[in-house]
Amino acid sequence: MVTKLYNSTKDNGIIRHFDSGATRDTTVDKLDFEGFISPIVLESFAEYMHSNRKQSDGSLRASDNWQKGIPQDVYMKSMWRHFFAVWQGHRKQLPKEERIRDLNALLFNVQGLEHEVLKDEA
Repeated sequence: MVTKLYNSTKDNGIIRHFDSGATRDTTVDKLDFEGFISPIVLESFAEYMHSNRKQSDGSLRASDNWQKGIPQDVYMKSMWRHFFAVWQGHRKQLPKEERIRDLNALLFNVQGLEHEVLKDEA
């Protein structure tokens, strides 16, 4: 279980009533995954991750292989390399496909490092 780092969800005592007769608490102060996360970015990231599943020996690694654990310093070094590539792509105005690839590589490392940090807290 992950330690909550931010405000925990609290109901405000107001009930929503729908025409169907269903009721629910309000959405005030509740995590809004639908609003916070971009589906086109997630799809692009999944495509990037899938395209990198094939290893140099030809075998296909499981999609969740990274969750077995990668040292934090490995993520950090890779993150810096990919951040540099993102920065260069921004300055040089590289083609969209290259910039998206570099952004997804950076996102993988940011997400992986945060996964390790959060896992260490559990």
